[in-house]
Amino acid sequence: MLKQKLRSLVCGTLLMFALVGLGSTNVVAQTLEATKFGNGILNITGQDSTWSMKFGARFQFLATGVNSHVSGAADEFNSNFLIRRSRLKFDGFAFSPKLKYKLELALSNRDVGNHSALTDNTPGIVLDAVVKWNFYKNFTLWAGQTKLPGNVERVISSANLQLVDRSIMNSQFNIDRDIGFQLRHHFTIGKNFLVREIFAFSQGEGRNVTRGNQGGYEYTGRVEFLPMGKFASNNEYVGSALKREQVSKMMVGVTYDYNSNSVKTRGTMGNYMELEDGSIFETDISVLFVDMVYKYKGFSFMGEYAQRFCDDAIAYNVDDLGNKTQACRVGVGQGFNLQAGYLFKSNWEVAGRYSQVDMDKEIFGKDIQKQYTLGVSKYLVGHKLKVQTDLSYLDVFEGSNEIMARLQFDIHF
Repeated sequence: MLKQKLRSLVCGTLLMFALVGLGSTNVVAQTLEATKFGNGILNITGQDSTWSMKFGARFQFLATGVNSHVSGAADEFNSNFLIRRSRLKFDGFAFSPKLKYKLELALSNRDVGNHSALTDNTPGIVLDAVVKWNFYKNFTLWAGQTKLPGNVERVISSANLQLVDRSIMNSQFNIDRDIGFQLRHHFTIGKNFLVREIFAFSQGEGRNVTRGNQGGYEYTGRVEFLPMGKFASNNEYVGSALKREQVSKMMVGVTYDYNSNSVKTRGTMGNYMELEDGSIFETDISVLFVDMVYKYKGFSFMGEYAQRFCDDAIAYNVDDLGNKTQACRVGVGQGFNLQAGYLFKSNWEVAGRYSQVDMDKEIFGKDIQKQYTLGVSKYLVGHKLKVQTDLSYLDVFEGSNEIMARLQFDIHF
């Protein structure tokens, strides 16, 4: 009930701001632009050009069917219709084009859940709330809550994915969003060889934390190499080859993330490692990512490798007699993801993906998980209006497997 009231309040407030902005165009003489489909619902620029705001909205409808097989038992089928994502987006500049901002709010139930006393059980409505200040030449400082510079698949917006959703490797190892600072810089070697460096310093507990800081801090560094120069319109961070690069383009990225005295099972993600005595278990967690993106005309390829390791992966509860029982464990292990697709001139695309997750067997006692996915997409207006479907076979462990079929409709104003 409380979540519904908060969500209603947020929606009402946003609507009020939109109406006030529209109504004030005659008073303050702002410039209001009618935009093409997919470029925002409305664009507003101040009369003196000291600020701008673009407002957009999007949602995804997802239908899923999963057939689960466990050795020695009857198959089980489950289906689900879901508003996978429903979001409002605001971006623009304030005072100067060198000071940009982005605000993204999540409204769907799938997006807003928080389930820990340390987050006060508040809806996680805020996804991004970040300012970006280009303060000197090629240096830009980000401050606020946004995605950390992790694996490329996670940084690609969910609105711009090549398949219905991200891989099982990403769901296990990504470092997602956090609150803090990022310093970004780029330079060119020779005529085309572009190098981008990113360093992030953040709280280390993920997004929408209301009672931090538990444990230590998080330090993330990423370097990207683009030997053939820039992709068209930052196409390296967009699924598919919709820009149809006429010259081969490639990006190779390496990320190292160190979460000091982490208090969650997957660093910024997972559950808080709370013990029976009320304390929180802390351990240093590191994640390494290596990824590559290649595109040429209608062909696209993405490859990723991830590994998580830590000093002490298992936390124990200890009773009065000194007996130890396992309380929680860090998700240490490794995985990789290979994905490729071909976009036809009709804007139909066929794409395939192979993902593998190999958790530490001494800790998890599981075999390697492998997932094979084949997808078909129709881009009506690029990623702004599309229909996607895919079929996945997940080889789990101990003779278990799943077959999953998905159909998704995505619209982005």
